Amino acid sequence: MNIEIKLLSGALGAEIKGIDLTDVSDENFKKVNDLLLEHKVIFFRDQPITKDQQVALAEKFGPLETHAYVKGLEGYPEIVRIVKGKEEKNQWGENWHSDVSYNVKPTKAVILRSLKIPPVGGDTCFSNMELAWETLDPKIQDKIKNKKAIHSSLGAEFFIDNYKYMEGNEKRNYDSYSNEHPIVRTHPETGKKILYVNWTYTKQIIGMDKQESDQILKEIFEHQARLDLTCRFSWTENTVAIWDNRSVIHYAIADFFPGRGLGYERIMDRIAIEGDHPQ
Repeated sequence: MNIEIKLLSGALGAEIKGIDLTDVSDENFKKVNDLLLEHKVIFFRDQPITKDQQVALAEKFGPLETHAYVKGLEGYPEIVRIVKGKEEKNQWGENWHSDVSYNVKPTKAVILRSLKIPPVGGDTCFSNMELAWETLDPKIQDKIKNKKAIHSSLGAEFFIDNYKYMEGNEKRNYDSYSNEHPIVRTHPETGKKILYVNWTYTKQIIGMDKQESDQILKEIFEHQARLDLTCRFSWTENTVAIWDNRSVIHYAIADFFPGRGLGYERIMDRIAIEGDHPQ
């Protein structure tokens, strides 16, 4: 079958037809991974894969993570079911972030499968952090290029308190923790430079006073959210998304209002693949 590629924007993102995600052969995985490296986030509609098939696909990318704070599914601890109830107006993943950037080895990639989708609302936006670095003001580039920043996990409450159907992981410490990472990291597969900070978890630039750090981070976060660096995806059920968590940040839009998206469930199954130490 021929592979069809529909670009989602000029910055990143592609919808792919002609690939069967249940085929985890090395040959098929190479096609998927090459597309991922090129487009940063890729979407496959009408792929009603099972939990076992989602796990098998994820394992081709590397070791699987279990979330520090959120309980996985029974029998599938690496699958986090993200549930927005019918009555809920907010959803997991609001605001710009890179998944678990606060870990020593942050997530390499995420595979997200849609089970239930509202008729409207709940799109996800992605922003290309390679382009964000390339287009950043050179004066800011010079100030940050050899610096590191502190990323905070924010604690368990951030992930479960405002989400009625997200269950905490009893076996883990609920306290917050932090790690330091380079502000500009190098992609281990492509060699590209990546602007590796995000609005949700990055708290301070090391070696700068708080006031200067806050001002520079504010300018960077505004730059990262520029619409010309982004794409936006409208979900349908049985869609599988794969994103390179090293190269993008993303934002789950919670536009659930009366008479529109409110009153409908949104259910997704998420698997994350463990990454490396950012360099």
